[in-house]
Amino acid sequence: MIRQRIKLFIPLAVFVVLGILFWQGLKLDPTAMPSALLDKPVPVFSLPSLEDPEKPVTRDIFKGKTSLMNVWATWCPTCYAEHAYLVKLAEQGIPIVGVNYKDDVPAAQRWLRELHNPYIINILDADGRFGIDLGVYGAPETYVVDENGVIRYKHVGVVDQQVWDNDLKVFFE
Repeated sequence: MIRQRIKLFIPLAVFVVLGILFWQGLKLDPTAMPSALLDKPVPVFSLPSLEDPEKPVTRDIFKGKTSLMNVWATWCPTCYAEHAYLVKLAEQGIPIVGVNYKDDVPAAQRWLRELHNPYIINILDADGRFGIDLGVYGAPETYVVDENGVIRYKHVGVVDQQVWDNDLKVFFE
């Protein structure tokens, strides 16, 4: 008889445990996705440039200056939302390297012509392998790469004034 009464409380106990886990999950930052590459060099790559597919780009592009590396695509509505702010940063002298991720080349070239090109160069990652090496979850993602080609920070989601002021600006001061 006592066993039967205890069995009645099992669903309640499961519900309470799940409720506690759910409550804790609400406190987590959904954009906080740690990167295994923090404080490690940008992975070795040799990929074509979106602007000139005959010209290979390597990780040497990051040597000598701290840069943002922005993973973007025309199929990404969030990339569209952040694009104007990236143009603003580029106009202020912030070097931004684009990684055009799994995209249609003519569409990407048209996007940059029409919306302005904030990138000093665009790496064409047509098959997404470079993105896999970086640990990309989706677009947009932005990395801070120091003057030695080492990844110092990763941001998932839109880069806007708040993200710049709170997270990225410090790397460029």
